[in-house]
Order: sequence, then C-alpha cells, then structure tokens
Amino acid sequence: MAPVPLAVTTSTKVDAALVREARAVAARWGLPFLPRRSKEGIAPWFGVKADALVVVGGDGVTLWDAEGSFAFHAGMAHLRRMRLRDGEPDAFVRVAELRPGDSVLDCTLGLAQDALVASLAVGPGGRVVGVEKSLALAIVAGEGLKRYELGADSGPIEVVHADAHAYLKTLPSGSFDVVFFDPMFAKPKKAQPAFEVLRRFAEHAPLTPEALAEGRRVARRWVVVKGARYTDDLKKLGLQEEPGSRFTDVVWGRIGPVSGP
Repeated sequence: MAPVPLAVTTSTKVDAALVREARAVAARWGLPFLPRRSKEGIAPWFGVKADALVVVGGDGVTLWDAEGSFAFHAGMAHLRRMRLRDGEPDAFVRVAELRPGDSVLDCTLGLAQDALVASLAVGPGGRVVGVEKSLALAIVAGEGLKRYELGADSGPIEVVHADAHAYLKTLPSGSFDVVFFDPMFAKPKKAQPAFEVLRRFAEHAPLTPEALAEGRRVARRWVVVKGARYTDDLKKLGLQEEPGSRFTDVVWGRIGPVSGP
C-alpha cells in the first residue's frame, strides 16, 4: 500500500490518555491514526506508512517528515504581546489600526504569529479567524493554540483549513474589519532547520490581484499585506509601502475596502 500523505500518532511515552488525545486530534482533522509502540522509532515509517506525521505528546503536537520536525511555538508573537501589554507599538496593529472589538481575518495563518498579536489587540470582545491552506500547518497551529494560554485580555482565534481565496468568496461583503495577507516570502534568508520544515509544508503561491480584490470586498476598514524589503511584492499589487522602521526586513502595505458588485 502507498503511504498516506499525513497521519497522526503518539510520542514514544505511550499511555491510554495520550492515545485518546491523539485519536481525538486525528478525528478533528479527518486523518488516520497510526498506533505506536512504546519507544518505537518513526523514521522507518516515512515513505512506507506516511509521508508526514503529526506526533501528539505531553508537550503538544509536532509535525515530522523524513528531514526534520517543527512544533508550535508562540516565538516572537509572545514577545510582541508582552510589549503590546506594556503600551509599546506594534507594526501590524498600527498599520491595521486594530482596536478592541474588531474582527480580523488572517488569510495566511501559518503558525499564527500575527493572529496572536491581533487577538490581544482586539481583546475579548473581538474575533480573529485564521485561514491556512496547508492541512499540516493548520493542525500544528490549531492544536498549538488550544494549548496556548491567551489570557482574559485576548479574543479567540478560530482556525479554518481552506484556500483563502475560495474562503473569501463565501463571505458576505464587509464581514470583517481587517483582512490580512502574509504570503510566504519568495526569497528566503537562511533559516533554522525547523523553519525549513515549515517552509516545505507552507503555501508558496503569491498573493493574486483577484484574492486581494476579494479581501477588499470583505474588509470594512483595511486590507493589510506584509511583504519583504528589497522585493517588489507590494508594488506588483499596486500597494505603496507604509512608513516604518528601516531596521527590519518586513514592509507593510494597505488598501481600503470596495463595495460589492
């Protein structure tokens, strides 16, 4: 039999509770569950049982393939949230003009770094929906967020596994305050091995003018796009770079909404 593209299993410390949790993860995302014996290695499974595995352990979920692994981690988002709580500015919050009670649609969720910042900016009365085309990354983010303590000052983050353009087409006009796109940078810098695993599973298609137009229909205030400095990412979409720090590789563009047809 050919290997399945993606499956769920447990870590090496197998017990009944962990098996139940792993089976629940598999059921939530419609994936097969592969039982694992205690201390059994998964390296021989790749290309035989599965191409990639979501491993459920006591410390959360980890995405594995034959070349490495990647786990959910709040990373810089945790630091950004701390700074935001201390009253320091955040580029995303500033450009999107996020405020308490807002609804935000993150069309390129990835590992939810910007969604985590948005959840704090919009507060408990707000809402953040993150759309992720890659099933593997949607699972890592979705399960990771279940285990991350957002705090009473943050709004919920809902994870949707879908193609963002197709998902936008299903939404009524003006249904979110802010629509956000963060396409995977076409020219990556050298990164840690774990990030390379993420890059292998991530969606690499550029943001299209058609998807941007749908975002403008859905947004009430702004469509915000993150790009890479020293590229024409924003220019290709007819966006101007917003003023910001020159000491970062990230640039921001935004455009207002349009009325529906």
